[in-house]
Amino acid sequence: MSKKKILVVEDDRDISELIAYNLQREGYDVACLYDGAQVVDFVRKRKPELIVLDLMLPEIDGIEICRTLKSDASTGHIPIVMLTAKGEEADVVVGLQMGADDYIPKPFSPKVLVARIKAIGRRTLDLKLSSAAAQDIRNFGEFNMDLLKHRISYKGREVKLTSIEFDIVEFLSRTPGRVWSREQILDNVWKDGKFIIDRAVDVHIRGLRKKLREAENYIETVRGVGYRFKEVE
Repeated sequence: MSKKKILVVEDDRDISELIAYNLQREGYDVACLYDGAQVVDFVRKRKPELIVLDLMLPEIDGIEICRTLKSDASTGHIPIVMLTAKGEEADVVVGLQMGADDYIPKPFSPKVLVARIKAIGRRTLDLKLSSAAAQDIRNFGEFNMDLLKHRISYKGREVKLTSIEFDIVEFLSRTPGRVWSREQILDNVWKDGKFIIDRAVDVHIRGLRKKLREAENYIETVRGVGYRFKEVE
């Protein structure tokens, strides 16, 4: 079985080597880059399974790299774990809005980072398994989901979503009309790879609705409780 490829983008070589060492011990194939200029081309050519991305980088910063990769159909599905010395909530929110799958402030424990990466891997595997076992296509009026191809469309227009956004829609659409609390969504979508802040669900759903545009009403807010997928007769 081939090793899972992880790209580490960190300009501090000591930190980069520490991350690489701990990931290699867990059996990952690790590549390292030290500035932002090479990242997008590298990812498009090499297609790593996950990216560990520092926020503050020479040449091009992590936020811009994240935005570019997540907006590209060929790389948008690749999970990104952002690292930063900034711990303010505003920076966390920006990272989530750009499509980051997790966010870890420095200083951090290498064991925690490895655990987060494993959690993302399990979530991705769980999604593939549940998709294979479930109905391949879900139709809700003019809102359509292809689980195996990881695609959502509305009135024939494909909606480009990040992996987390797709997972949220997939989870909510299993039970149209049922209300799920933010905590339940976190537990079922992120599972044991928990985010740093409780606002993660709200941030992702705001971004999701923006991308859905006229189909945003399929994700309904139940004030004081949580969210549900619209029932379609």
